[in-house]
Amino acid sequence: MGWHQQAGFPILSAIIYLPLVGVLVIMAFGKGRPRFYKLVSLLVTFAAFALSAVMLLRLHTHLPGMQFTENVLWIGRFNIHYSFGIDGIAALLVFLTTLLGCIVIIASWHYVSDRERGFFAALLLLQTGMTGVFCATDLFLFYVFWEAMLIPMYFIIGIWGGPRKIYAAIKFFLFTLVGSLLMLVAIIALVYYARVHSPVGLTFNIQLLSRLVLPYNLQIWAFLAFFLAFAIKVPMWPLHTWLPDAHVEAPMAGSVILAGVLLKMGAYGMLRLCLPIFPDAAVAFIPLVVALSIVAIVYGALVSMQQKDLKKLVAYSSVSHMGFVTLGIFASIAVLNNAQGMEGAILVMFSHGLLTGALFLLVGFLYERTHTRDIAAMSRLATPLPILAGFFMFFTLGSLGLPGLSGFVGEFLSLLGLFHYSHWLAAIAALGVILAACYLLWMYQRVLFNDRGDDAVKPGLALTDFNSREIVSLLPLVVFVVWLGVYPTTFLNLLHLPVQQIVGRVMPSLAQAHGGALAQLVHFTRGLF
Repeated sequence: MGWHQQAGFPILSAIIYLPLVGVLVIMAFGKGRPRFYKLVSLLVTFAAFALSAVMLLRLHTHLPGMQFTENVLWIGRFNIHYSFGIDGIAALLVFLTTLLGCIVIIASWHYVSDRERGFFAALLLLQTGMTGVFCATDLFLFYVFWEAMLIPMYFIIGIWGGPRKIYAAIKFFLFTLVGSLLMLVAIIALVYYARVHSPVGLTFNIQLLSRLVLPYNLQIWAFLAFFLAFAIKVPMWPLHTWLPDAHVEAPMAGSVILAGVLLKMGAYGMLRLCLPIFPDAAVAFIPLVVALSIVAIVYGALVSMQQKDLKKLVAYSSVSHMGFVTLGIFASIAVLNNAQGMEGAILVMFSHGLLTGALFLLVGFLYERTHTRDIAAMSRLATPLPILAGFFMFFTLGSLGLPGLSGFVGEFLSLLGLFHYSHWLAAIAALGVILAACYLLWMYQRVLFNDRGDDAVKPGLALTDFNSREIVSLLPLVVFVVWLGVYPTTFLNLLHLPVQQIVGRVMPSLAQAHGGALAQLVHFTRGLF
């Protein structure tokens, strides 16, 4: 992978640290001035979003490697660099992060009434950590941002969450911390091997590490450590149990960011680190990851159908939808010249951030009005809340994969990639789309219409429809859901080259393994179906 040094304005650092500047301003001058720190939060997040849009427009889709690079020696003794760069995959996820960061500030304008200044500061710190993960090209810097991102999310859940917020925050932190410590051990082992046994010497540069030919045993164990850290974050079944608790107890903005961005960081880690650095191990674990992904798709959908809490239903739907992501990534490296699945997985990541983020916004807006998330306590809300019902229907149809909206494109390509690997496994995974239609339409019918014959939620409660601020927070998501659904080429053009590079890095491992035990395992599992 090449580097394209671009002198001039350090746009990636600006995108990453603008929210941090906002934190310093509101903590220094915002005490007792809620309007001031809310406006500052909105200003810095919008500025970061505008810069990310400029970055996306200026990205050269025909150039391989990283662009907008920044590279300064940071800790000379260990050859650790302050190093940023993006390709099409990272650029798309940075754009999604800044978009949702701006939206949650608008949506949370009146949502929190206690310690508001700290809440908005935590949201800004969280955005800095997330964008840093997507931009870092030094493994040590990647890990620093990965860990730093956990702290504000822990406080967002633990301070401004629901009745069981402490339990949910600690569970979220412990699950993620265990994975992070495994990744740290693997990083140390990887860098030590590079220093002692390779010509590159001591380096944390992700691109240089991706070019090494590592021993098979080291690949297996290091891959497992990295993969577990990322699988917890996705989250893959059976490591998903922290997610429903975190979602249910988190405030609205926390749930939006958690579903919209944090889950994508696990899949991004697989794409950026697991596959390029450990290609032999990635090929070896294809059958296991594909199997776990299919279980996650079907399991998440079936459990969603049983939920009584509206927020928990949307949370379990994330487990199902993220199964398409890991499925598409690993199905792509199971068959030669099969990049569609990986491109589909990345589009599912982007689409899921838009759609599930919007659904959590709608659940939050609904809770503000009804003070309940119990589906059984709701009915006929479409009559007093027609605008809310319209938005809810739109994003529900997008989530269940209606053609013409964003959910369809990514899931179709992911299933197409799996189809090249196994027809029958693709048919089983497609059940997730059918089940999604069942639980989402059933949820919509029970909440907005309902034919049980009982009264509407909380008789006598005055329900007011969406105001202009709430409509503004949802309209950008509508635009991108339609754009991706109708004309996905805009987004696919960003992905073709980086996906080809990742797949090209793994393909020699698959081709070399033909006739050996590794290929026999992969092809045996294909033959079963």
